[in-house]
Amino acid sequence: MTGSKKLAKSDYTKTALRAFYLQNGFNYSNYQGLGYANVIYPALKKYYGDDKKALAGALEENVEFYNTNPHFLPFVTSLHLAMLDNERPEEEIRGIKMALMGPLAGIGDSLSQFCLAPLFSTIAASLATDGLVVGPILFFVAMNTILTGIKLVTGMYGYRLGTSFIDKLSEQMSVISRAANIVGVTVISSLAATQVKLTIPYTFAPEKVTSTTQKIVTVQGMLDKIAPALLPALYTFLMFYLIKNKKWTTYKLVILTVIIGILGSWLGILA
Repeated sequence: MTGSKKLAKSDYTKTALRAFYLQNGFNYSNYQGLGYANVIYPALKKYYGDDKKALAGALEENVEFYNTNPHFLPFVTSLHLAMLDNERPEEEIRGIKMALMGPLAGIGDSLSQFCLAPLFSTIAASLATDGLVVGPILFFVAMNTILTGIKLVTGMYGYRLGTSFIDKLSEQMSVISRAANIVGVTVISSLAATQVKLTIPYTFAPEKVTSTTQKIVTVQGMLDKIAPALLPALYTFLMFYLIKNKKWTTYKLVILTVIIGILGSWLGILA
């Protein structure tokens, strides 16, 4: 660890609050990449000072693809800045940043979208149907207060973890990255199996009828007995291959998906 630190605790707090800007500049090329660079920009500017070339290089590195939950982002940015302030290697910083992206996205989305939002919207709707204007106000205030609190708490936890246990954290980086990657792959696998809708509508029946009830056999049913969600998994692997090996952008993947969907539906081979 180095003796002098360039970033103060207030810089971490300001960066945590700037997590509200994460969705700014969202696009289908690098998703939240521009937003991430924008969130940490003031802290990076203070850290690099008059070295504009180093600042530009750091911003360029952090514009890469990123996609996580905005409310848990401060945990990542605080760790990022703490490791940077302790002059850890860029590979380590990027490793922990990317490893935490998937798991925190799953946790944050589940908490904010499937727990807090339904809870307070139900209460607010109940009050609103009774003619009380406090209903929507309660929803607005409660959601923003809790989510802001989550940002500040996770940001401070990341700051304390990064400044107090930076050496131990670096030693265990491979273990942490592996564990986070396992969680991330698990989340992505479950999403691919449940959210990617791709089936074969073909059906057939035996030529010889041996009973009064004709049994219809579906190709999709046969595939599901062999390997459930096989087609969604194969299509997900295709997307991964095109991104990883062919360097396809999200725009190309969307166009390909639309073309395959239209042709498959028109030919009757996909549903």
